Amino acid sequence: MASLLDMQHIVKRYPGVIALDDVNLELDRGEVLCLVGENGAGKSTLVNILAGALRKDGGEIRVDGSTAEIQSPFESQALGIGVIFQDFKLVPELSVAENVALGNEPTIGFLPFIDRQKVREVAVTALEQLGEEIDPAAPVSRLSVGERQMVEIARALSRKVRILAMDEPTASLSDHEIASLYKVVRRLRAEGVGIIYISHRLNEVYDLGDRVTVLRDGKVVQSGPVSGLDRPQLIRCMVGREIENEYPKAELERGISVLQVENLSTAGVQNLSFELFRSEVLGFAGLVGAGRSEMAHALFGGTPRLAGRIWLAGREIAPRSPYEAIRDGLGLLTEDRNRLGLILEMCVRENISLSSLEDLCSGPFVRRAKEKAIAQRHVKELQIRPARPEMKAEHLSGGNRQKVVIARWLNTRARVLIFDEPTAGIDVGARYEIYQMINRLAASGVGVILISSDLPELLGMCDRIAVMCQGRLTGMLERAEATQERIMTLATSAQGSRIQ
Repeated sequence: MASLLDMQHIVKRYPGVIALDDVNLELDRGEVLCLVGENGAGKSTLVNILAGALRKDGGEIRVDGSTAEIQSPFESQALGIGVIFQDFKLVPELSVAENVALGNEPTIGFLPFIDRQKVREVAVTALEQLGEEIDPAAPVSRLSVGERQMVEIARALSRKVRILAMDEPTASLSDHEIASLYKVVRRLRAEGVGIIYISHRLNEVYDLGDRVTVLRDGKVVQSGPVSGLDRPQLIRCMVGREIENEYPKAELERGISVLQVENLSTAGVQNLSFELFRSEVLGFAGLVGAGRSEMAHALFGGTPRLAGRIWLAGREIAPRSPYEAIRDGLGLLTEDRNRLGLILEMCVRENISLSSLEDLCSGPFVRRAKEKAIAQRHVKELQIRPARPEMKAEHLSGGNRQKVVIARWLNTRARVLIFDEPTAGIDVGARYEIYQMINRLAASGVGVILISSDLPELLGMCDRIAVMCQGRLTGMLERAEATQERIMTLATSAQGSRIQ
């Protein structure tokens, strides 16, 4: 019997770049094929070709043994192919239900009118499969990043797919949401659906995968059963080198206090008090909705503070905008890099210089030569690919977009940097580079706040871990006493005892 999907000798070229170079991929019915590799290796490009969003420059695609020329998303959907994209394809102004049905709206009989009741029913059914209680009438613009991801997944589930490609589906999800998604993946596999699963979380490869295909620099370097590769071997295939310690925490002496927050209250946060020291990495753990990102945006002047006081390097500050926060010495790497972290229509060079234009200007003019030199240096240091500072940010992979945002803050003189989910959707090699950057920042005396839903990351990289639940601080754990169990206990108990 022919494979459900057979992609042979696929080639995709861009000016000066071969994104896919003679790539072969096979998928059987009732199989989870994990597709892994570094950011920019070609994974999303391959999925976009399958989705009809991009056209291949060479090769052949067969579905159920028959040649398929996929020229558009409509043709891809007609073949029973569904795709959950890494970058959300949602319309913020439309409701959850309208987004779930978008492009596949049910009509009233033979009339050209949308059946609004059916649209709602389809959305409710898809969300129930995921165990979500998101209001189908709510505008997507009001949802959190994790909730938007669940809407994206619900849209794919609402269609009767035979092939489902999932590009980093858990990057923005809580542990509870990930568990719900696991159940859906296993149910679909049992029903005979073939699933292409892209993830940088290697534990997901071993939890869900039957086979794994590794891409590096647009080429397949390994393909076979997941059981045939242990974790170190898989990492070596992905990055082309040994990474002995995934969390290279630098042991630094904690300096003097650099940030004090007293009784901070804002939307989603109540009476939050904590202190950050120079050369310290302070982690913030909690479930989705615990108030961590809300805290970060309040400190950065992105949302109004209702109460509380902030001191930075001994001086009281009250930033009412990101501009004032940057001027005061604060930096925020937001979790929503596409909507809040980047101007996608601008090039890499312009995005890197956004937070330091005052230092780059001579009167009303930007010193382009200095701006280009800075951009080229960061592109090289962070290994942003393609290494083209004039390329628009919208053409980069998700991981390389994140590197551009990090480069921007490295180019400022911030005393405190807040990293909100900095490694979401980032490959293991790039994660290692980001952790080394955090080490260098801390060694230079910068205070670092690391907000993450990845508990091993917090345990591996932080000196202390603050735990939040329902907008309140429920615990402060020193590195030596922090465990996943203690963190989860505090993260699920708003009345938890505070540990100093």
